[in-house]
Amino acid sequence: MSRALTALALVLAFAAPSATAAKKVLPAKAKPAAVAAPKTYFPPEPPAAPPQLHGIQYLYGSAEAAALSRQTWRILADFVDEQVASGTHKGVVLTPDSTLSNLHFVPCGDKPPAIVLDVDETSILNLGAEYDDLLANRKTFDDDAWDRWEKGGAAYVAPTPGAKEALDRLRDHGVTVIFNSNRAAVNAAGAEAVLNAAGLGPAKHGETLFLSGDDANGSFKDGRRRIIAGKYCVLAMAGDQLVDFSDLFTTEPNGIAARRATVAYSGIADLWGAGWFVMPNPVYGSGLQGGPDDIFPKDKQWRDPGPPKPPASDAQTEIPAKKAK
Repeated sequence: MSRALTALALVLAFAAPSATAAKKVLPAKAKPAAVAAPKTYFPPEPPAAPPQLHGIQYLYGSAEAAALSRQTWRILADFVDEQVASGTHKGVVLTPDSTLSNLHFVPCGDKPPAIVLDVDETSILNLGAEYDDLLANRKTFDDDAWDRWEKGGAAYVAPTPGAKEALDRLRDHGVTVIFNSNRAAVNAAGAEAVLNAAGLGPAKHGETLFLSGDDANGSFKDGRRRIIAGKYCVLAMAGDQLVDFSDLFTTEPNGIAARRATVAYSGIADLWGAGWFVMPNPVYGSGLQGGPDDIFPKDKQWRDPGPPKPPASDAQTEIPAKKAK
């Protein structure tokens, strides 16, 4: 009897569901993924760049230069639009009897409105030419290489940031866009092609495009400016060099500090951003000249009183020779 009871107990034990088995087991709920807090972006520290890259990095690669370019084009377009809307046209091309301290302007009369623009590093960026200069390690301007660039570089340029939008807007408002460049007149087809490829055309030599060789004054631009001002009311000019506004900047005065002071002369100071518009160019041109004693006033030449360190090598301090275009 006891054996029968034991067997029955074993059968019942195996047949009955356990407390654990009887409970419905639910899958564990997945924990919500943690949302990462937004991180502030800090650009990585760049490796030391060779000196000849410094201006190139800024002008052709930096967001800051692109923003400055867009800002300048927007201010130019706003200024010209305001002049056109108000009907108070005032020309900004200097007459032959002007000096930097005594300005006179070609009168507008009833001539149609226009703007006059430099081309290289004002309207377009010569990306291909600067890339080639960099890889060829050219220390000075190469006339032959530049001639080949003028003839065949149209596919390797870009408009300066904001240029196309500003020029399209002004043309829509009845303003003629005219280019005045020191590219060679013998390469006029290349100059037309480069502006049209950048989306800034139409550019037609002798009509909306003036080049070095169009008159007897070579690279001096005043003669071409006055030819344009004889037909149009020039409301604004833009360039990356002071000579894009007047050849007087090449003759008076001399010296780094004295030349810098001219932009604050009475009459001239009021033109910046209100008729004359400067584009940034730290890569080449008349703005890149002078040594430390020319650039820094004597009373501002501070020296660190801390422990001296070994001087930088010549390779680190070398400044590339001035180029001109």
